[in-house]
Amino acid sequence: MKYLYFCCCCFVLLLCSAGALIPSSRLETTRSVEVSSLQAEKVMEDTEEVAHRIMWNQHSRKRQSMQYRIIAEKATEPMANRMAKAYPDRFTYHSTKWNKFPDGTDNIEIGGFLPYNLLSGEHVLFLASFHNNDVTLSQFQVIICLLQSFIESLTVVLPYYPVGTMERVTKEGTVATAATYAHMFSSLPSCGRPTRLMVYDLHTLQNRFYLHGNAVASLQTAIPLLKERILASNIDAVAFPDDGAAKRFGELFQDMELELIVCGKTRGDGDQRTVVIQDGDAEGKNIVIVDDLVQTGGTLYECGKTLQAAGAASVNAFVSHAVFPNQSWKRFHTGGDRACFDKFWVTNSIPTITDTLPDDGPFEVLDLMDLIISDLDHYSSA
Repeated sequence: MKYLYFCCCCFVLLLCSAGALIPSSRLETTRSVEVSSLQAEKVMEDTEEVAHRIMWNQHSRKRQSMQYRIIAEKATEPMANRMAKAYPDRFTYHSTKWNKFPDGTDNIEIGGFLPYNLLSGEHVLFLASFHNNDVTLSQFQVIICLLQSFIESLTVVLPYYPVGTMERVTKEGTVATAATYAHMFSSLPSCGRPTRLMVYDLHTLQNRFYLHGNAVASLQTAIPLLKERILASNIDAVAFPDDGAAKRFGELFQDMELELIVCGKTRGDGDQRTVVIQDGDAEGKNIVIVDDLVQTGGTLYECGKTLQAAGAASVNAFVSHAVFPNQSWKRFHTGGDRACFDKFWVTNSIPTITDTLPDDGPFEVLDLMDLIISDLDHYSSA
């Protein structure tokens, strides 16, 4: 490719130089040379862009031709089946038996080994879900077994990294689980190359640097799914519940003509904190509030009520991860005490939660599958 690109550039320069010799008078020649130089620069830029596009297309075709064997945790089995059904030439799903012995210890049989070993020498895609400690330990055991089975590579898709908020401690003796998880991933066996860990909208971005050795974080974002919904709706403004969310997600909407609104908390009487609009105009706008995750949703709710009080025509919400402990989603459902959103978009990054959300009401679950496949090939969804 580099030789082809060099030849194209040389050919363009020869053409431009030849054009400069045609004029008869010295003045016309001088002007023609200046024009030809500008034309040469423009053509050079266009040629470079075309060359890069050709290389990118070749790279994309190479990546998109890779075939994967899928192993999935029980909660992600529906996605694994849909992936194999939609792209049978690329993905083969092997069902795993996630059983327990009578004493409660794992009795797991990974698919793809019997009657013949179909995983050795292959690229393996593991669809993970760390929705509780029990299943997390089981999956680590399967990941270790796979890496010791002579596979070509391992990619772990863990859309929601549940310990992302526990990356620091203020009291000695408290366990920073983000660090311990990173140690476990970093200590995985090597199959000859690092394990790729794909995570979507990691709560604290510095967590990626906790990984080292045999695991490398591949940070992705689910914002493209929201942008599709924005284009298909009347939404003309994006709001962020705090300055941190604005700095993190704001630049992802620069290619859209949207009002960007930043909210934040101010201290009132005593320890009371009130959400206010710090930047932007909400009046008459159809707004979507964007954040990475929701738990009880207090901040989202207060932000939504503030925007409504400021004259917003409609207020919606989007989060990548619907954590909703203790069914706290019910408070946002129709009739709940926090039912202030026309639409509440979430992704299926935590299927054990989103599979229980009602079809009626404000909630709409956005499927990550095609985005995961695209990011698997191109490494970036931004």
